[in-house]
Amino acid sequence: MRALDISLSVIGLIVLSPLLLAVAVIVKCSSPGPVLYRARRVGQDGRLFDVFKFRTMSANADKYGPRVTARGDDRVTPVGRFLRRTKIDELPQLLNTLKGDMSLVGPRPEDPWYVKSYSQEQLEVLRVKPGITSPATLLHRHEEQMLAGQDWEESYRNVILPEKLRIELNYLSHRTFARDLLILTKTGLALITRPKKAVPTR
Repeated sequence: MRALDISLSVIGLIVLSPLLLAVAVIVKCSSPGPVLYRARRVGQDGRLFDVFKFRTMSANADKYGPRVTARGDDRVTPVGRFLRRTKIDELPQLLNTLKGDMSLVGPRPEDPWYVKSYSQEQLEVLRVKPGITSPATLLHRHEEQMLAGQDWEESYRNVILPEKLRIELNYLSHRTFARDLLILTKTGLALITRPKKAVPTR
């Protein structure tokens, strides 16, 4: 799988380089702050690393707000809203795959704050490299739209996150090379199809 990660990441970065450059310029010109945002995450075997994303919020937004972004978060820039909706902000994670911190397919990496509350069973997701996409990523592609209301962070911690982990653990117990290719294909198709409107979690 490592060979596939490297080859597809290199191809992706080359093919997408015009888009990546254009987005970088737009992010830099549209609001003060760096082009890339580094999000601290927990990787394989509990190792901490920084996930690369195009910055979609005002500079230092993580210093004065929650760790999860809810619908209508005023820290998100106008350009950032588009990047998050289309998932273009996630493309720099191809660099994480080249570095070896991540794989193309695998459980999505989580913030250390939330990993602290994982049960022993849930910690099993850390035995493999996290991925750019996964079954839980596909099912919760528009997770931000589901987080609304005053208790949205509680909903994430107690409802959405456990469900995502359940899906990831089930995926790991049945993981095959063919299934990973299928997930990659479904992810590609999801990016080019019109998104469905998510129902907010109450």
